[in-house]
Amino acid sequence: MKNNDLIFGIRAIMEALLAGREIDRLLVKKDLQGDLIRELYAALKERHIPVQHVPVERLNRITHGNHQGVIAFVSAVAYHRLDDVVPFVYEQGRDPFIVLLDGITDVRNFGAIARTCECAGVDTIVIPARGSVSVNADAVKTSAGALHVIPVCKEPSIRQSVRLLRDSGIAVYAASEKASKNYTEVAYDRPVAIVTGAEDTGVAPENLRICDEIIKIPQFGTIGSLNVSVATSVIVYECVRQRMKQNIQSLNIHEK
Repeated sequence: MKNNDLIFGIRAIMEALLAGREIDRLLVKKDLQGDLIRELYAALKERHIPVQHVPVERLNRITHGNHQGVIAFVSAVAYHRLDDVVPFVYEQGRDPFIVLLDGITDVRNFGAIARTCECAGVDTIVIPARGSVSVNADAVKTSAGALHVIPVCKEPSIRQSVRLLRDSGIAVYAASEKASKNYTEVAYDRPVAIVTGAEDTGVAPENLRICDEIIKIPQFGTIGSLNVSVATSVIVYECVRQRMKQNIQSLNIHEK
C-alpha cells in the first residue's frame, strides 16, 4: 500500500473531506469514541463513503503512523455523478453508452474493463459505493491510464442507478449465464447500458429483476463462466458493431 493512497488521523481526514478529496472508504477502530470521531461522522453524513469498524491491529498493520484509530483510502480519480453524465451525453446529441459493474472487487478485472470501455467509446462506468472495487493506483495502472480518461460514477447502489437510467430512456441489459436470450439477440443501437457482475455471484437478483433484458454469452466448454473482463468486452464490442452498422446505414440513406 502506497502512503499517498492513505490519509490517517481524524483531523487530517476531515481536512481532506473539506478540501473535496475523493475518499473511497474508511477503516475505524472498533468502539472508538470522543468528540472528534463524532465530528467526523457528522462530516460523513451526507457522503456515500463506506465505513468499516475493525480491530486496532488491522490499522497498525496498514500504517505505523499516528492514525488515531481512523484510516481513509483515497481515490486516484475524481468521481462523477450519473445524473450529470446522462443529460450531458444527450445534450451532445449522442445515445448514452454505459457500463455498470455489480459487486466486482478485483482490481485487475476492473482495470481491464475500463481499458476496453475507453477504447469502445463508453460514456461512463458505474460502480456502487459499497462492496465494489475502488479506483486506486493499481486499478489505474492495470487500465493503462484509461481510468484517467473515462468518467467513473460511484453511486449509492446499482439498483438505484438502473432505475435512473431506465427513467432516462436508456435500455438496461444485464449479463447472466442463466439467461435464455443470447447477447446478439438484442438491439444496442440506441441509448443502452450493460450490467455485468462478479464471476462468483453475478449480477444481484434484485438488480436482474429491474433490468429490461437478461442476456448471456453462449458457452460450449466445461468451465462454468468467462472472466468478467472478457465477458464485458464481448458484449461491449457487440454494441460497437451494431452502432457502427447503424451509422453506416444512416449515412447511406442520407447520401441517396
